[in-house]
Amino acid sequence: MAEKIIIDTDPGIDDAMAILLALRSPELDVIGLTSVFGNATIEVTTQNALRLVELEGHYGIPVARGCDRPLVVPLGEVGTYVHGEDGLGNTFPPPPKGKPLSLHAAQFILEALRRFPGEVTLLALGPLTNLALAVSLDREAATLARRVVIMGGAAATRGNISPVAEANIYNDPHAAAIVFGAGWPVTMVGLDVTTRVVMTPEYWERLYQAGNRVTDFLRAITPFYQRFHDQFYGMKGATHTHDPTAVAYLLAPECFEAPELSVYVETQGRCMGQTVVDWYGQWEGMPRVKVCLGVDAEAVLDLIYDRLTKPAEDVEDETPLD
Repeated sequence: MAEKIIIDTDPGIDDAMAILLALRSPELDVIGLTSVFGNATIEVTTQNALRLVELEGHYGIPVARGCDRPLVVPLGEVGTYVHGEDGLGNTFPPPPKGKPLSLHAAQFILEALRRFPGEVTLLALGPLTNLALAVSLDREAATLARRVVIMGGAAATRGNISPVAEANIYNDPHAAAIVFGAGWPVTMVGLDVTTRVVMTPEYWERLYQAGNRVTDFLRAITPFYQRFHDQFYGMKGATHTHDPTAVAYLLAPECFEAPELSVYVETQGRCMGQTVVDWYGQWEGMPRVKVCLGVDAEAVLDLIYDRLTKPAEDVEDETPLD
């Protein structure tokens, strides 16, 4: 039976690839998307979430709009310098046909967990504000989720938005501290592995050769992302593979080394957003989570390629409501 997942997301170019990868994976049953601020404003990320479920006709998948700012810290600069003003590489696609639910993302998450106790995985690809709000509104949520898989954090490597912090955690550190400490099973798919899964220019060109709706869409939106990686990291057309790697963890956990470790999230000061791992068990009472430290990068890249380049499976092409 396919694993039910809710994708909490701030699309975002790599979010887009991750969502499309999940939608093309029969092992996963995407029962909803919840939007959050991060790579762009909440207005933009919500519209992009709708566009992505519609790209290959998945009109029946609901999208719930979520939080537009962090829980405590002020809203900082959103990630348009990485993803474009529209979050999709400044391609400015037509508006989606559908509309988000009237239900807030946190409430949508809670209702899904109650409806399918023990069955729903929460896949978080952006700041953790929606998840933190949900579990704060109802502490029982932590007992109802199957697991929480987070693209975020950095354990034994440098940060990307600061010398020590990864962007999703940094953008709402208080939410991250709540989510890490809520008591549900958490896996951190952070920069330790996502920066080791590198899509080279040759890989991108080979992907584009499939010429399907998904790869044509990626061909349009990815150049902006490549330019950022070149300007910031000097990667000459290559890119890190952040959010799709978190989906790959759901599909092929055997490709990852993920020991269970205690993690502390710093919520203030110069090191705000740092995910500090207690390697030797020196702190008592810290939440323990699975921390991805190793990855078979070639296998992950092969998996992504195979799923995105295959012919689209028949989907229930429902007519969107007016």
